[in-house]
Amino acid sequence: MSIESIISSGHARTARLDIHEIVRRLNTHLGATLVAALSGSKDRKLPHKWAKPDGPQPGPTFEKRLRLAHRAWVNIADAETDHVARAWFIGGNPFLGEDTPVTAIREDRDKAVMDAVAFLLEDRQDL
Repeated sequence: MSIESIISSGHARTARLDIHEIVRRLNTHLGATLVAALSGSKDRKLPHKWAKPDGPQPGPTFEKRLRLAHRAWVNIADAETDHVARAWFIGGNPFLGEDTPVTAIREDRDKAVMDAVAFLLEDRQDL
């Protein structure tokens, strides 16, 4: 499967999910503290509230960042492992100027984040 197909599939899967479900999944894999950090929330408990089906709706900026994070997560975890995906989110990344993807997502560097995902996926020899 081509990198473009993988990234397109991740986008479609994310677009079909309710934001509460996206946050629930991100909380499960990354933890609420990282989810709060990448969204730009100063309240570490807010991701737990967002994850509840009847919880508050994240604002538009938070939702955009959360959807981007989910897309990145799905693409990496599907191609690699959950452990590799989590390490990618918190590690310095040469394609992001040695910033972490968490920081780049919070700073709305969407294209750079998805380019960094593609660079990781392109390194795979078995695609």
